[in-house]
Amino acid sequence: MIKSMTGYGRGDRVAQGYRVLAEIKAVNHRFGEVVVRMPREYMLFEDVIKKTVLESVSRGRVDVFVTVEKTEQAARTVTLDEELAAQLKSAADSLASRLGLTDTIPLADLLRQPGVVTVSETADDPEELESLFLGAVREAVQSLLTMRFYEGERLAKDLTLRLSKLGELCAVLAARSPIVVEEYKERLESRMREALEGRAFVEEARLLTEVAVFADRASIAEELVRLQSHLEQFSSILLAEEPIGRKLDFLVQEMNREVNTIGSKANDLKIAQHVVEAKSVLEQIREQVQNVE
Repeated sequence: MIKSMTGYGRGDRVAQGYRVLAEIKAVNHRFGEVVVRMPREYMLFEDVIKKTVLESVSRGRVDVFVTVEKTEQAARTVTLDEELAAQLKSAADSLASRLGLTDTIPLADLLRQPGVVTVSETADDPEELESLFLGAVREAVQSLLTMRFYEGERLAKDLTLRLSKLGELCAVLAARSPIVVEEYKERLESRMREALEGRAFVEEARLLTEVAVFADRASIAEELVRLQSHLEQFSSILLAEEPIGRKLDFLVQEMNREVNTIGSKANDLKIAQHVVEAKSVLEQIREQVQNVE
């Protein structure tokens, strides 16, 4: 089953006092590229997020947007530096005594002094946070894949129809090719008779030689055989499970090469018209293949 390179996915996880939302948008790209955007303090998870995405996505540009929201107040720890407080109190009392003051430093003012009281939040467990982030990302990736498979089904149907049309054109070209040689023979014989002023005798050997040379030069049999082979390979590859975009892109180039050669070799208006139509169908196929992973 083929997959499209475009799609969107979303994943949401809530745990450890956090809500992590992961959104993924994928577009066409020749290679696999993952760009992660999230708050700077969580960038330590960037590499593992990229690796997780690339386990399921082999081709296309994937933008991952991660937003983090705290759902609970983190646990806090209060630390009192009693030794520092005692030193500050002693220094204040000593100064008041020397100055002949009776004031003493209030406890509230003492606690406000730098370093006396330290309030810190309990550090988060990196492994638990990583698990939370990856859970949201994996859910988003799965959602993305669902959309890509759905789009892939539509692409496969469209490509199959266009391949069928191209196959019909190949059959028309194959049927027309011998007729072109026969018509050339008739035209050549007519011209030779005119050159001989209507005399019935025509040099058969010379006629056959000229026709043979033309038939060899204008023959498109080999190109049609290769083109038909490419069509069969294309249809077979559409059923593959692995990423097939690059293979299909290569086959389209080869088919286009054969069609161009047919157009240049076949000295016939009807074949030229069919070649133009075939090239149009191939261009439509090429555009669709650009969307295949």
